[in-house]
Amino acid sequence: MPHDHPDHDNHLDPMDARVRALETILAEKGLIDTAAVDAIIDTYAHKVGPQNGAAVVARAWTDPAFADWLRRDATAAIASMGFTGRQGEHMQAVFNTPAQHNVIVCTLCSCYPWTVMGLPPAWYKSPSYRSRVVIEPRAVLAEFGLTLPEDTAIRVWDSTAELRYLVVPMRPEGTSGMTPGELAGLVTRESMIGTGLARVPQ
Repeated sequence: MPHDHPDHDNHLDPMDARVRALETILAEKGLIDTAAVDAIIDTYAHKVGPQNGAAVVARAWTDPAFADWLRRDATAAIASMGFTGRQGEHMQAVFNTPAQHNVIVCTLCSCYPWTVMGLPPAWYKSPSYRSRVVIEPRAVLAEFGLTLPEDTAIRVWDSTAELRYLVVPMRPEGTSGMTPGELAGLVTRESMIGTGLARVPQ
C-alpha cells in the first residue's frame, strides 16, 4: 500500500481506510517506519504468497517422487523449494481425489500457512466460515460456487498453531503438455484451501 497518494484515500474500502488512518497516526508518533511497513507488505504480496503454494502444487502434479515426498513430509518437501518461515514451520499436504475433497479451516482463530499461501482472506477468519464449514461443509462450498458430486466425501482439516495444511487440488484435464509454470497459473488460493478447484486451461 503506497503512502504518497493521500488523495486516493476516498477510493479505499472502509477497512483499508481504517488501516491507512491507523498507519498514519502511528507514523506521525514515530512508532512505526512506513518504509519498513512497505517492505513487509511487499514481502507478503510478492515473495510470500499463493504463488509459492501454486509452485508446490504444480511440482507435485509433474513429479511423482516429489508428490510422494510431499505426502510423507510436507514440511521438508516445501522447504526444499525455499519456502520456509513464519506460520509454515509444520505442514501437511492433503491431496484431493475423485473420492475425497479436502477443506482447511482454523476453528479456534485463523492459523494459516503464510509461507505458501500468503495472508489469509478475510472470510477465512470469519466466525461464520470457521463454524459452518465443519458442520455443513457441502453447503458452505456451494456458497463458494463449488458443488461436488454426492458420492465425493468431504474432509475438513482443522489447522492449529502446531500444524497447518495445504490442499493439493486435482490436476485439471487437458494439461498434459503444460509446463510447471503454466500449471502453477491454474492453482488458486481457494483451491489450496479447498473452497475451489484448480482453473481449467483456456
